[in-house]
Parts: sequence; C-alpha cells; structure tokens
Amino acid sequence: MPGIFAPTTDNEHMPLYRDEGVILRTHKLGEADRILTVLTRNHGKVRAVAKGVRRTASKFGARLEPFMVADLQFYEGRSLDTVSQAETIASYGVTIAADLDLYRVASVMVETADRITDSEPAPQQFLLLHGALRSLARGEHPYLLTMDSYLLRALSLAGWAPSFDACARCGDPGPHGSFVLPMGGLVCDTCAPTGAARLDRGVVDLLAALLAGEWDVVETANPDARASASGVVAAYTQFHLERGLRSLEHVI
Repeated sequence: MPGIFAPTTDNEHMPLYRDEGVILRTHKLGEADRILTVLTRNHGKVRAVAKGVRRTASKFGARLEPFMVADLQFYEGRSLDTVSQAETIASYGVTIAADLDLYRVASVMVETADRITDSEPAPQQFLLLHGALRSLARGEHPYLLTMDSYLLRALSLAGWAPSFDACARCGDPGPHGSFVLPMGGLVCDTCAPTGAARLDRGVVDLLAALLAGEWDVVETANPDARASASGVVAAYTQFHLERGLRSLEHVI
C-alpha cells in the first residue's frame, strides 16, 4: 500500500525518523490539524502533529485514528514532532469503533498504555498492545477477558507483576487465598492483615491464567469467577496507576 503524505511543510531541515506505532489518542489543533499520542515500537511514546487530517477529503487522517497501527515517518520538532507520512499496517480501529463494547474495552487498553509508557523505548509494550487490539478486533476471545489479560500483562511489563502463587510479602510457596493490593497480590495467612479479602481458588487460577495468556484455562472459567477476577484486575490496575482510569468507568 503506498504511503499517504501530509501537506508539504517547511520541516525538511529537521531530523527524520520512521517507526511503527499504535495511535493511542488524538486532540484537535486549530481548524484542520490534530495532535497524536502514539506508542511506537522503538521510540516509546511520541506526541506529534498531523497537519490537515481533519479536512473532509484527507485520506491521511483515516490512517491516524485511535486503535490504528501504522508505519509512520516523523520530523523531529522542538516540543512536538510532525507526522509526514503514514502507511496502514492494521486498521483495527475500523472494527473496534463500530462496536460500542469493543470501543470501551479498547479505550481502557490504550489509556493504560498511555499512562505506563513514556519517551523511552518500550517494544514489549508496543507488541503487547498491538496483539491485544488484533485479538479484540478479530473476536478471538471474550472482550472483557482480553482486556483483563492485557491489563495484567501490561502492568507486569511496567514492573508491577502481581503474585498469584507465592506470598507476595515473604515468598512462602502457595497456594494462598488472601489478596492484598498494597502487598502486590496473594499473601500467606501469616502476612495477611486482619480483614484481607479472600479469593476462591477458581478465581486465583483464572487470574494466573490471564497473566500467562493460558486461554484454554481462561475460557473454561465460570461467569462468577470471571466477574470476581475482573474486579480484582480493575482494583489492581487503578491502585498502581494511582488515579482512576476514566475509560474503565464505562466498562465496570
């Protein structure tokens, strides 16, 4: 597919780079431009201007909507870079935007990616998000389970891996049943504070399978275990991000 170019600018003297990226969010700028937040494979999170993309006839803009994956060419700027070329890699946004449930779940995923990444390279986060959006758009698994698995795995890559086996505080081998958010997961009876929440074994097994991507286990879980696990994942995510995910309010 040929690349689609933005209108000519005076940026030719600025450093040029190319990368694959997932469009996380967009904001209007002026009458015809947008500011994009993009999670790239090799340059981390990039904020860039896409010029002229809000014009009705702009084919360039269609490749730069949330949840799309594109091969992008950027000019480096002082505060914001500029997208000068975009070639579609995967148009997940078309399918996701047409289904409200998928849109809400995908919004949680890209908001989380936005919050846990910065300008440092994060190729694993890029690949994880790309894969999760692909799975969501193709309907490979129930959409809420796709979201829960993505959240646990993204947080783990960011350094907040929950413990669903050994005690998160003392390392005592499991199985354990008390889940304590500030301690990082399941804890033994000795470490568990008074009143700690107890999880059924089925819920613990489901959480561990979601983290590991063991879909044969995940998809045999009963509805009650799925609902309980989703509550744990939501609480764990929002605890570590320190403030609530706005998009998650529309899912739970």
